[in-house]
Amino acid sequence: MTESAGNKNEDCHAANGVKPGRNGMVKNHHHHHQYQKQEKVCHAACNGELYSRPFIESFEETPMLLAVLTYMSYGILTIFGYLRDFMREWKIEKCHTAREREEQKDFVPLYQDFENFYTRNIYMRIRDSWNRPICSVPGATFDLVECSSNDYNWTFEYTGRVVKDVINLGSYNYLGFAENTGACATAAGEVTVKFGVGVASTRQEMGNLDRHEELEKLAASFLGVESAMVFGMGFATNSMNIPALVGKGCLILSDELNHASLVLGARLSSSTIRVFKHNNMQSLEKLLRDAIVHGQPRTHRPWKKILILMEGIYSMEGSIIRLPEVIALKKKYKAYLYLDEAHSIGALGLNGRGVVEYFGLDPKDVDVMMGTFTKSFSAAGGYVGGRKDLIDYLRTHSHSAIYATTMSLPVVEQILTSMKCIMGKDGTTIGLSRIQRLAENTVYFRRRLQEMGFIIYGNNDSPVVPMMLYMPAKLGAFGREMLKRNIGVVGVGFPATPIIESRARFCISAAHTKEMLDRALDVISEVGDLLHLKYSRHKVLPSLDRPFDETTYEENEE
Repeated sequence: MTESAGNKNEDCHAANGVKPGRNGMVKNHHHHHQYQKQEKVCHAACNGELYSRPFIESFEETPMLLAVLTYMSYGILTIFGYLRDFMREWKIEKCHTAREREEQKDFVPLYQDFENFYTRNIYMRIRDSWNRPICSVPGATFDLVECSSNDYNWTFEYTGRVVKDVINLGSYNYLGFAENTGACATAAGEVTVKFGVGVASTRQEMGNLDRHEELEKLAASFLGVESAMVFGMGFATNSMNIPALVGKGCLILSDELNHASLVLGARLSSSTIRVFKHNNMQSLEKLLRDAIVHGQPRTHRPWKKILILMEGIYSMEGSIIRLPEVIALKKKYKAYLYLDEAHSIGALGLNGRGVVEYFGLDPKDVDVMMGTFTKSFSAAGGYVGGRKDLIDYLRTHSHSAIYATTMSLPVVEQILTSMKCIMGKDGTTIGLSRIQRLAENTVYFRRRLQEMGFIIYGNNDSPVVPMMLYMPAKLGAFGREMLKRNIGVVGVGFPATPIIESRARFCISAAHTKEMLDRALDVISEVGDLLHLKYSRHKVLPSLDRPFDETTYEENEE
């Protein structure tokens, strides 16, 4: 049924009298009568026909008592914050924070009031849990420079002590290519000696080297698309390319938990933006249907394009996009899909080709495939892959391509070497073994945490593992106690998460041995008992196997 719902996009567009636009994307000239005549697609999302494998995610509801206590803790911190602000105003307490100058009090404020209040009165209390400098390769373990503060975390000083062999559960080193020995390090070193570090020009001037073109051809082959283009910065890959693809008169449908780079790119495009509930297909379909039926506001003209923005793996939730259902909806309503695979490329799929391979889908069904080289490839920059006419358009219209300095050659070599390793083009099976080890480590680590009684978010196959802490005091205490036991973790709180959903985010790597994971799990359990973090009301969550229905979605939302 999915083929009849819109496979062979070009044929469908031609039949509807729609021609490709100059940027390689077809304008969505929807009309009410066309929408009404469309054949209904079988709701395979509800009976599991779109999925070739079990899709298991868990989002356990926050216990009511815990939610109340978390709100109370923020309330107490807020009261004390206002008291301390009063004391600072009257010079009773010294104020270290950035503030508006007296002569500028009638100007528009530079700082948002609440976020500035939150930073100086709440974040500053636990700031020592972040911004810790390391002094080694961020591999499975790293060395950390110890810091101390004499003014309650406003400033830090180095103690001169280095904490050795801290187990790294925070870096995005999914396949373990962040290393200073081996093929990648050797190749990058040789290229540095031969070409130097910087290119000192843009791609359109003197910065286009043969290594860049080789990387783009290899990336296109790896992704299974016609063409690809690389950029020097992952964040700019989203924020600068989305405005080149859509503009005024276009509609962007964005997941509510999309990354800041996607949000910024959407805002810079001048398109109309509508947000749907996270990974909720009913919410997305309702927006698509309303957009086609009602058209643009006031004029009710059809939208020029409808672009769906989603991520492969959501880095704060650990959830995986319901890609088969998204593609079915995209085809049904003739929309476009922009897929950000920053965390999923290399980390999902039998051959590391991302969420598309993970679900066994055709890469041609994703109109714009975007990803970064900063995670699984342990390098820097990003890419966009798709049809050749789309990439050719971006080469001449993307601000990131026209104005940004070209990717550094040692970085290019790191990506080339690691990608060839993943693809097996180096003549070894090292890449495949790393992908398999990452999958095994992920399943093992998640299962053990659930058995211990922690509330864990996300998909069973996601190497991003959020463990819920909730209370701001426990967020800081967890990081400190883990570091005392030589485990490095990342805590995440507001504004990166909802204010009562603070969490620790573990990133699993193929470089982790079972002994490392067992050691980390023992420490997590010990600290969890110390801080009373084992909130789950059932140690092993029930499997959410197909079929899916509306009730299942509501449970996942919670």
